[in-house]
Amino acid sequence: MSERAVPFYCPYCGDEDLVPFEGDGTWYCRACARKFRVTFLGIGAPR
Repeated sequence: MSERAVPFYCPYCGDEDLVPFEGDGTWYCRACARKFRVTFLGIGAPR
């Protein structure tokens, strides 16, 4: 598995103009000027 997940679009505006921002899966959207973080929570259904 890679160290960081790469989003294909901004979850707020849907634009694809994203750049990495200050580590730990944080991304910056140039279109709407928002920062967000991508994290991996796990695989499978809860027990």
